[in-house]
Amino acid sequence: MPALNKNDTAIIKLSLQILATARDAGSQQAIQTDAVRLALRCLRPHMREQWPLHTFWDAGESQNELGRSASSNASLNGIVHQLRLAGIKVDEVYDG
Repeated sequence: MPALNKNDTAIIKLSLQILATARDAGSQQAIQTDAVRLALRCLRPHMREQWPLHTFWDAGESQNELGRSASSNASLNGIVHQLRLAGIKVDEVYDG
């Protein structure tokens, strides 16, 4: 994968921050928002496998607060893992 430019890095960082915020709020409210949809869409070109993106979105449909929180957390971990597999130094753009 080619090196990321400043714009790509900024978009990945912001997308991960949006998803982390949604994950953290997931126990209190639904996470299927336009911001989450856009963040997932922005990460899509950098992912070898798409399942973590789909799983994160699907987690937002859960009516069970604990299930929504757990599923979104696991999905975000999968997203970070896929980005690392793609050669993106996630630790430089995302602090968890």
